[in-house]
Amino acid sequence: MTVDVYIPLALSALLAAISPAVGRRVAPALAARVLTAAAVVTAAATVWSLVLLAVTLLDDAPPVVAEAREAGHRLPDPVPEAIGIAACPALVLIAHRLWRAVRAEYATRRALRRLCEGQPQNTELIVAASPVPRAFAIPGSPGRILVTAALLGALEPVERRVLLTHERAHLTHRHALLVTAATLACAANPLLGPVRDQVAFLVERWADERAAAAVGDRTTTARALARAALTAGRAKPSGAPGFSDRAVTRRIAALQAAPPPHLRSVAAAVLALGALPALGAADATGDLLRLVAHVLP
Repeated sequence: MTVDVYIPLALSALLAAISPAVGRRVAPALAARVLTAAAVVTAAATVWSLVLLAVTLLDDAPPVVAEAREAGHRLPDPVPEAIGIAACPALVLIAHRLWRAVRAEYATRRALRRLCEGQPQNTELIVAASPVPRAFAIPGSPGRILVTAALLGALEPVERRVLLTHERAHLTHRHALLVTAATLACAANPLLGPVRDQVAFLVERWADERAAAAVGDRTTTARALARAALTAGRAKPSGAPGFSDRAVTRRIAALQAAPPPHLRSVAAAVLALGALPALGAADATGDLLRLVAHVLP
């Protein structure tokens, strides 16, 4: 347990370090999925490891000490007591971060759904009479696409098709769910911040690729993205997946190059890396249970 319990923390830092390279070299759809899955498993393993560290303090509880002495057993000390004590406020902080992240997500979803009030249930596209050029996908049942008249007016017909296909891809592939999962993983383990940012970028790249495939022209897609970004200027990003919110320059450059390969071997390696923290946490759990069984037969 003395080593295994720390594995999730070490591997979460490694996952954060390699996530940009994975995002550059692997197709966005595959990279977004594997990074999200690895982040969620790693975050869960990290929290469980902190729970195990906190549980080691129980061997100092008076009933445990008394029973062990009566049985003639020496109490083991799997980790320094200071580390077990430090794990307790860390768990409290994680719970607070998760609560704030869930509350922020709920508030964003509620605000976005309010924009759709009064619209027919079977209406996917909502055009808002706003001078602010904005477009984003609103997840839910049904999912909606909200576009302002200012943005539609700034785009040519084929560019409007790019825009709508991009936003529809967010809804079809449940990109908001991936981003939310990565955000919660980051709340549980702040070391995963780069992974969360990479997933948020990759879902935009994923939608860009879907739009390019739909219109059959990567150059047109890049031009639509550039025009939307220039029109939007410094508009504040929303909490929903949007057309021109994130790293527009990098996205345009990616569209001007060939689509990245799938590289399933790299994706499999990332998933294996994500599984290692869970295995380490499981092994640490087994070690702790064996220690308890030895002391308190």
